[in-house]
Amino acid sequence: MEKHIVVLTGAGMSAESGVKTFRDHDGLWEGHDVMKVASPEGFRQNPELVLDFYNQRRRQLKTVEPNQAHLDLAALEKNHKVTIITQNVDDLHERAGSTDVIHLHGELKKIRSTGNPKDIRVWTGDINIGDTCEKGYQLRPHVVWFGEDVPMMDTAIKICYAADILVIIGTSMQVYPAASLMHYVQPDTEIYYIDPKPAVTRNTDIKVIAKPATEGMKVLIEML
Repeated sequence: MEKHIVVLTGAGMSAESGVKTFRDHDGLWEGHDVMKVASPEGFRQNPELVLDFYNQRRRQLKTVEPNQAHLDLAALEKNHKVTIITQNVDDLHERAGSTDVIHLHGELKKIRSTGNPKDIRVWTGDINIGDTCEKGYQLRPHVVWFGEDVPMMDTAIKICYAADILVIIGTSMQVYPAASLMHYVQPDTEIYYIDPKPAVTRNTDIKVIAKPATEGMKVLIEML
């Protein structure tokens, strides 16, 4: 019988593809204080720095490829209904072939108007000061910064509520509200947690696979 597998992914999912994460660097992201490049205050204080930072991330994205864990997740769609809820802003899940992906924290390859949050469009090049929407507002990355609302959160909660199986991959489950999603599944939902440094104790009902994403996915597929 087809099961609905809901997968929560974080930075560890893309780390093996070479995508950097600020969580590895004591709050520094590529040498920057994360609040200076990922907060509304940082954008107000130095919009050039913030735009340049995301321009570099967007360029880096063109140099990396999905890893085997991304490909294995996409392959699960052959036998199951799979919904991915990711904290990552890269497009590696889509490039691997996953067809149902919710981006909680936005997408690097999209931009939006600073004057109209619903004016969102695909954007693969750089964003510069002076790039504006039709109404004259500066364009910004379509990324959820610290202190901003997470628009897709309600959708993600409903998806978790309907899950038969929940899989958590490569996330410390420390960033809220995303970390709360595991608490919205039904009591009988099977939960698997793949991470080399799992942030849960083993005496819970969660099945812990203490491995990186690529190795952990191999183990998960055998368990399923």
